[in-house]
Amino acid sequence: MTRRSRPTYDRPPQRNYDRPPAGRPSGGGNKKFFQNFNYGTVALLGGVFILGIGAGMALSLSPGDNIANVASREVIDRSAPNADICLQYGASAIVTDMRVFVTLNPFNVYVTQPLMQPGCVLRRNNWSLLQQRKLISNEQVNDCKNRMNTFGFTGTLESNSPDISCIYQNDAAGNLFLNKPGMVGSPQETENF
Repeated sequence: MTRRSRPTYDRPPQRNYDRPPAGRPSGGGNKKFFQNFNYGTVALLGGVFILGIGAGMALSLSPGDNIANVASREVIDRSAPNADICLQYGASAIVTDMRVFVTLNPFNVYVTQPLMQPGCVLRRNNWSLLQQRKLISNEQVNDCKNRMNTFGFTGTLESNSPDISCIYQNDAAGNLFLNKPGMVGSPQETENF
């Protein structure tokens, strides 16, 4: 038997398909990239990422000089009338002025839009500050003292007409922010006026 010979054709040279062509990345390169990371490196990068998010949130939530964002006591203290006097002899406050109208027939309650403004509450032993400036009379002091109240004001004391009121400390309302689950007892008030 004779063997027949196959016809030969011009064939392109054999290619090595295990290697990618020049200029194209191999699919196995990603595996090598991730093999260089161990758990410690991944944990470190994750911690830096979370720290960056936390720092960004802290910077965006800080009150700064933006008066529209009253998020801290420092902003309220700076906004108080006569801030230096207020902090030395009392406490800064947010004063809400509004009027309530009650009709009896039919029974309805109507409330005006509240007006929010900075104010100051003086301690009882510092009322002489207002008396020395002739902003309150001895009658007003005796009347307010008899009811165990104190004075609060809005507007600067140097102006012609600061709005000074005899105010009552309402302990019955309580501070619902302090009644958190898991809290043992309620914290004692450190500053009674």
